[in-house]
Amino acid sequence: MLAVVLGLTLGAAIGIGGYTFAYAKGAAYLQDDPAACANCHIMNEQYEGWRKSSHHAVATCNDCHTPAALVPKYLNKASNGFWHSFYFTTGTFPDPIRIRPGNRQVTENACRNCHDSLVESIETPHQDSLQCLTCHNSVGHPEGSGNPELIRQEVAR
Repeated sequence: MLAVVLGLTLGAAIGIGGYTFAYAKGAAYLQDDPAACANCHIMNEQYEGWRKSSHHAVATCNDCHTPAALVPKYLNKASNGFWHSFYFTTGTFPDPIRIRPGNRQVTENACRNCHDSLVESIETPHQDSLQCLTCHNSVGHPEGSGNPELIRQEVAR
């Protein structure tokens, strides 16, 4: 009896997971193609903003929103994929979409990595208080999508 219950549970998990992965074009998220970010219509505005931005020529979504190292990158993608799917499926995503604190730090690190020489020249002894997204909150996305007030609230936490 235990084997039957375990088999049915495992089969249901694989079936639902496989269907969800196929329906949501899950394999696209394993690549670096920014179009994958627009698989979900809620991200169309951000995708179109990136296509029109100056960063379009030099950075993809993953360059700014995932860690550079292979294992952390895919752990980040797996976590974000799960939570994006969960919030989208349950309809509980915030509107406007906001970056979570951990992902904000990933993006902050990406800014500092690419713009290291510039950041170095303006860095203060209190570098933790200086965050790129506080002022540059719409870089790579439509103007205003970084909602400065929401970002100030995140920084204050």
